Amino acid sequence: MGDLEGERRNLPNESRLMKPQALIFDMDGTLFETDTLLLGVHERIFQTLREEGLFHEPTPPVERLLGCLGMLLEDIWKSVMPGSSEAARKRADVLLLQYEVEGLEAGEGSLYPHVETTLRQLRANGYKLFVASNGLERYVREIVRLKSLTELFDGLYSAGEYQTSTKVDLVARLMEDHGLDYAWMIGDRSSDVEAGRGNGLGVVGCAYAVYGRQ
Repeated sequence: MGDLEGERRNLPNESRLMKPQALIFDMDGTLFETDTLLLGVHERIFQTLREEGLFHEPTPPVERLLGCLGMLLEDIWKSVMPGSSEAARKRADVLLLQYEVEGLEAGEGSLYPHVETTLRQLRANGYKLFVASNGLERYVREIVRLKSLTELFDGLYSAGEYQTSTKVDLVARLMEDHGLDYAWMIGDRSSDVEAGRGNGLGVVGCAYAVYGRQ
């Protein structure tokens, strides 16, 4: 994550974005390198599902789950374990949060390099900072708390908390709640691009992440 003002100066005229009131970050694949936490969590989820008789197949490749990051949970499990029962998917929701939080509390999972220093510099430069994530509320809040980022953000918005059906709606709620007219949406997935464009915002894509499509 580089110098914001310098990058704006170097953009061609037609690509320049207006200076934002706020910067809205996706979490997984943008601030948090999710696979550093999810590799162990993934295996535990399917081991437990098999033990409880809710899943009877080998553990799906973790790459399938990583490729779904940024999607709503309901859609994630339909993609990761197609043909599974509703009971299995609901139980997977519970286990995912439980094992993610346990991993975070044990010190597992990493922010991408330079994330903390970049956020602190942006905050010092007067930008309001937010998170908008399709993840679960407690998961998002625990990352921010346990990585000592709490004081940097003006708000944490998750689909799990606000029960929004799209990230466009989630970001619209954020903008309205905080009286924002213009911001940048920063993320690695098509849903982040759609959330920004759907609300008339500038969009910055994070090409360093491996979870979304080019």
